Amino acid sequence: MSQSKQHDTQAQTEIIETFEMFDDWLEKYQYIIDLGKQLPAMDDAHKTEENLLQGCQSQVWLIHEFQDGKLHFQANSDAAIVSGLIALVMTIYNDRSPSYIIEVEPDFIEKIGLASHLSSTRSNGLNAMIAKIKHTAAAYQ
Repeated sequence: MSQSKQHDTQAQTEIIETFEMFDDWLEKYQYIIDLGKQLPAMDDAHKTEENLLQGCQSQVWLIHEFQDGKLHFQANSDAAIVSGLIALVMTIYNDRSPSYIIEVEPDFIEKIGLASHLSSTRSNGLNAMIAKIKHTAAAYQ
């Protein structure tokens, strides 16, 4: 197993283990919201129509930089729970190589039961964000 692949497994395992510590979904939602509060603030200059992610119920802005063979993403939302979902996704994909981003699937979503606890619009938005990140990575292949 390559170093980066192993690191991803570790990152997703840590997410799964953290979620296993909570007794119910109310606590898990609160944890997700708290994660979102820790996202770096995005400059309002980046909150443009061009950076707005399509397919999300909430407003989600996503920007990226490609530097030293890795993609650095910054994303933000006007909704607390969505900001937390962004933080979870960034744990897996931020500051990674394009090939890594394309190869690695966000298995933690299913394993922590998140897929079945999100509304269909939130789930669609989460999938749209992951698709956009993978599409962005493909442009640098």
